[in-house]
Amino acid sequence: MITAIIPAAGSGRRMKANMNKQFMKIAGQPVLTRSLLSLRESTGEFIIVARSGEEELCLQAIPDQIKNYKIVSGGPSRQDSVYNALKHAQGDYVLIHDGSRPLASPNLVRRVIEAARYHGAAVPALPVVETIKEVSNGFVVATLPRQRLQAVQTPQVFQKDLLHRAHLHARQQGIKATDDASLVEALGYPVAVVPGETGNIKITTPEDLSRARLLLTGDPCLERVRIGIGYDVHQLVEGRKLILGGEHIPYAKGLLGHSDADVLVHAIIDALLGAAALGDIGRHFPDTDPGWAGADSCKLLAQVGGLLADRGLRVFNLDAVIVAQQPKISPYIPAMVLNISRGLKISPADINIKATTTESLGFTGRGEGIAAQCVCLLAAARGGSNDDSEG
Repeated sequence: MITAIIPAAGSGRRMKANMNKQFMKIAGQPVLTRSLLSLRESTGEFIIVARSGEEELCLQAIPDQIKNYKIVSGGPSRQDSVYNALKHAQGDYVLIHDGSRPLASPNLVRRVIEAARYHGAAVPALPVVETIKEVSNGFVVATLPRQRLQAVQTPQVFQKDLLHRAHLHARQQGIKATDDASLVEALGYPVAVVPGETGNIKITTPEDLSRARLLLTGDPCLERVRIGIGYDVHQLVEGRKLILGGEHIPYAKGLLGHSDADVLVHAIIDALLGAAALGDIGRHFPDTDPGWAGADSCKLLAQVGGLLADRGLRVFNLDAVIVAQQPKISPYIPAMVLNISRGLKISPADINIKATTTESLGFTGRGEGIAAQCVCLLAAARGGSNDDSEG
């Protein structure tokens, strides 16, 4: 009998969602469900490692086709989680498969098992097609020989006694690794490699989830998009700091407002709330509430980012423009982009900020105030937050 151990106790921080990625849905089923189904033809026993408090979610994700299973608690690391599960394994061979790899084919699973039965340990892997460089502190240290490199996937299969010895050896020697094959290698035992599958992706980011949906259904439009616009104006007055995009810009005047009056961030907040159909900035942070007096607008932006995540919405991109005759804004734009990317937990590459003047026309041209506009694009799984009702 083969025991399948499914680590599903990760936090999934890179997914930027309000739930563990294993429980998000693709084609109508949780990722974990599809990961389990991909193994059912070859595995007699399943041990699912759950994060504390998520045992019931794991139970709900187990498909009816799987009868012989056990849910155990995860440890501080993936390595600890697998070791916890290994204590319960009954099979002669142990198969380790990421709970976030829902697209492994039955053929791949069979090939890895056959190789492990012959060699004692086997993993699937794909040749690396990009040039790989070792980097330290932002600089290249070395270029690695691409022809010898392969990207390792799961499932990984081992003789149970071999894997148990490898984990014990690692604990005794203080060895930490990101996969079980590394622990077997540390014993000096050879690990066979079989060809992996390009479709056997590990879901880590929202983009991976979109790709998995596309691979499953052939529909590139499983995500609906939501567009929002925001506009804000604040008066320039003496005796105030000028804050734009979270940056203090040296100038004789600053913007008047209940908070720090960051007109750029306020326009971005209004665009995001509009796209999410959540009203506007005044609804969430009213200027009649003394609690928001002098508030850091970037912190308000982070709260709005949390509201979006709670509803399964993510920011694809935003494009904003600051309208001001003075001062010169462009030197501060890179820092603004970083501040906003941190607040929303998105890549700076998804943020564009521009600055322009009105050629001395209007209130901005006369230096009476500064205006800002923003357009944003949000994406959400079709059928509701973190859900996909198709298929």
